Amino acid sequence: MSNTPGTPAPEGATYVIGVDVGTGSARAGLFDLSGRMLSTAKRDISLFREPGAMVEQSSTEIWQAVCAIVREAVSSAGVDPACVAGLGFDATCSLVVLGEGGSPLPVGPSEDPERDIIVWMDHRAVAQAERINALGHDVLRYVGGRISPEMETPKILWLKENRPQVFDAAWQFFDLADFLTWRATGDLARSTCTVTCKWTYLAHEQRWDPTYFRKIGLDQLADENFSRIGTRIVEPGSPLGQGLTQEAAQAMGLRPGTSVAAGMIDAHAGGIGTVGIGGRPERNLAYVFGTSSCTMTSTAEPVFVPGVWGPYYSAMVPGMWLNEGGQSAAGAAIDQLLRFHPAAQEAAAKAEAKSVALPVMLADLAAERAGTASEAVRLSTGLHVVPEFLGNRAPFADPHARAVIAGLGMERDLDSLVALYVAGICGIGYGLKQIIDTQAAAGAHVDQIVISGGAGQHDFVRQILADASGKPVVAPNSDEPVLLGSAILGAVAAGAFPDVREAMASLSGTARVYRPAEGPLGEIHSARFEAFRELQDTARRVRDC
Repeated sequence: MSNTPGTPAPEGATYVIGVDVGTGSARAGLFDLSGRMLSTAKRDISLFREPGAMVEQSSTEIWQAVCAIVREAVSSAGVDPACVAGLGFDATCSLVVLGEGGSPLPVGPSEDPERDIIVWMDHRAVAQAERINALGHDVLRYVGGRISPEMETPKILWLKENRPQVFDAAWQFFDLADFLTWRATGDLARSTCTVTCKWTYLAHEQRWDPTYFRKIGLDQLADENFSRIGTRIVEPGSPLGQGLTQEAAQAMGLRPGTSVAAGMIDAHAGGIGTVGIGGRPERNLAYVFGTSSCTMTSTAEPVFVPGVWGPYYSAMVPGMWLNEGGQSAAGAAIDQLLRFHPAAQEAAAKAEAKSVALPVMLADLAAERAGTASEAVRLSTGLHVVPEFLGNRAPFADPHARAVIAGLGMERDLDSLVALYVAGICGIGYGLKQIIDTQAAAGAHVDQIVISGGAGQHDFVRQILADASGKPVVAPNSDEPVLLGSAILGAVAAGAFPDVREAMASLSGTARVYRPAEGPLGEIHSARFEAFRELQDTARRVRDC
């Protein structure tokens, strides 16, 4: 592995760009070297769905979107492209499958080669994941004891068993962030973040375990000495190749040779942009609340937590171990929950008229009706939500778990929709508490939650999460900590900082702290948390009936 800082940027190159490719959009942010964001740009990206929990995307479309938003971010800030020192990428942990020369290959029954990405949320490989887990290989100790169908080796195994011609024709299997850095530089190096967290690379030993691949049926990858999934593994922030290639630079409107950093998974970039607050990453739990949610805890020594992914070495903060949990559906779970309600369509029209998202309008209404955000829990008395629409990522690693809504009556008005929304946010908070408690029991303790992600930007949501989890929620001073995290990687690759940890401490700060409610309101949340656990247990017992 390498964490060598990049060649110092040319004189006057005082800006860095962070690029974040999420599930539904790609975004770019231009930052100065104090961490101040000068401009952003965004493009939506397509999702293609097929029966059998298949979700696909196009790497060609994503690359074109990335190039467009980089050009726009630089142009709208009025910055000379020659003043951009470095570029960092983050992306969802989706699988990109390319043939010889980098040509896209069709990963599903559409047979459309442009649909060459199996998206992280795709659950086509549940059977393969269960088979791998039943084999019980030692590498599973480093994924919380059970591999997830969201990870890459079950997906590659699915391709081998269901689309062998595509598996055989594949030249490279990339995590999406590594695909982006390859397109930018031509460098095939993979990031420790991607391959350790999603591919079973043992970063603490700097090796793949060939016995795992042979045991699960992917012996070809081991026989090829892993040439299709990565033979050079480097730490996030490491400079790649000779920087931007001529072709990539022209597409992005930047200077050829601009430093490009080894990238990260999107949630982990949010961690880089937040856990450096206070200079003690081990006390901060990074909570990225978006379509799904991710929790990231850093420790000096490895901590094994059943049902929580990891421990992963140097996967986020270099030199530290990472435990990663989260919820497979978070913002998406709230959207799904609200759609069930009879008042949803009318409320959505009102929200559109106010030019706000429906959850934002409901959060405003809940705080207004209750008087304060913390008092809003009383609006959902008797109404409980376990929002596991897409399974339980942690701490049970159970893709078959499903949501529970208890206490719903026949009310059809806006007030009952607000109550359902509050109960849903509480449910997200109780799931977060469950992960924190499970980690603490295993020896990974945190003092506070540092929040990022689009679904967690509202003051109301942050306060409810603090109340439900029992931990202070810290809002970082950056409005876009995920973009900042990627930009930090670009700054390190450009030599603006000696390493990622120093850059994190320099560029991250606190904007506000939301402290958990105590007294009677705290007691309400304690009781509701017990109800959450009972409903969760009941759903697990009865789901096969």
